[in-house]
Amino acid sequence: MASNDELLHFYRQMLMIRRFEEKAGQLYGMGLIGGFCHLYIGQEAVVIGMMAASQPQDSVITSYRDHGHMLACDMDPKGVMAELTGRRGGYSKGKGGSMHMFSREKNFYGGHGIVGAQIPLGTGLAFAHKYKGDGGVNQAYCGDGAINQGQIYESYNMAQLWKLPVIYVIENNRYGMGTSIERASATTELYRRGDSFGIPGAQVDGMDVLAVRQAGEKAAKWCRDGNGPFILEMITYRYRGHSMSDPAKYRDKEEV
Repeated sequence: MASNDELLHFYRQMLMIRRFEEKAGQLYGMGLIGGFCHLYIGQEAVVIGMMAASQPQDSVITSYRDHGHMLACDMDPKGVMAELTGRRGGYSKGKGGSMHMFSREKNFYGGHGIVGAQIPLGTGLAFAHKYKGDGGVNQAYCGDGAINQGQIYESYNMAQLWKLPVIYVIENNRYGMGTSIERASATTELYRRGDSFGIPGAQVDGMDVLAVRQAGEKAAKWCRDGNGPFILEMITYRYRGHSMSDPAKYRDKEEV
């Protein structure tokens, strides 16, 4: 359950991400944002719910669909937008663009353009939390399109072997670029991908911010108690294309 104040807070946070992404899409169409631009529209409840279950010492790392995660980590929207538009006031001095922003002050370690590459790095951040004994947990996000990358399973093995405090958050929005999860993966219960390593997992309604928070709290407690990693598969949906250059003709209006 959540109080009215909490519900209003979640709504405001999700709405801020939605409006930010809508404006980013508009500016991209005007030619003011260069390179790639992957919008988070539709998936806002995932990161807002997970951050509601986090503590200040926790760290976050994610993929190229990262604007929502930055805002949820309390990074300045003006600084994020400045980076998107290539200005000096951006978080990476205008050099990183949409996919490569960082803020050590907010414990946000990117935005990464290589599919799945953030998962080994997140595992390393979890090792740092354990080594320093700061009680922190890393939230390492990836999409269903990355889940078949070999480096993810190397990370799972190491994290379980060393009992690292990391929550692997799989944002299953049903499509990896234009390929559905059913066509890309032999098994679609992604929360069970850690079974062979002994990593527990759960499937969550990623469109329900309260369900996400509850699952995030359970996973975080598991990690903080020294039990090792936990996998959360968030069933969500992206309303826009894979990126701004994707017309999304592989799905019909009725599905969206």
